Amino acid sequence: MIRLLSRNIIRFLVLVLIQVLVLNNIQLSGYINPYFYILFILLLPFEIPGWAVTLFGFLIGMTIDLFANTPGMHAVATTFMGYLRLFILRYMSPRDGYEPGTFPRVFYYGFNWFFRYALILTLAHHFVLFIVESFNFASFGHILLRVILSTIFTLTLIMISQYLIFRK
Repeated sequence: MIRLLSRNIIRFLVLVLIQVLVLNNIQLSGYINPYFYILFILLLPFEIPGWAVTLFGFLIGMTIDLFANTPGMHAVATTFMGYLRLFILRYMSPRDGYEPGTFPRVFYYGFNWFFRYALILTLAHHFVLFIVESFNFASFGHILLRVILSTIFTLTLIMISQYLIFRK
């Protein structure tokens, strides 16, 4: 338990530092914004209760908001993502349920499962984030383009990380 807790604290800190120091400085034409920090929510263990995942989503979102000077925008998006995660995991659950001691990763459940899981939650996060950022539906086409392009870029980073960093 302590080992699992320390791993998640280290992952939290590393992902926040990568996001704040590197990825927040990357903005391609105003359409592509990588948000790699959401990997923290994606990789939380299955056994963590839904309320705790939602709370962790809020905490990592507020941490990014503090550094990015975006009052509450990331907190709203990651809180929603943390809330939605439980429903997505139930929907995508294997017939016999998730194996004890496994995590939502490519190496445990395969590329297709993890890709769909990450795609749904990343799209949800980005959609909420960009709607809150623009705070109107007048430029819905622009928002949708940003959501799609940023999701592609973020998902590419997440999938690469699954093969380079996070192994069994």
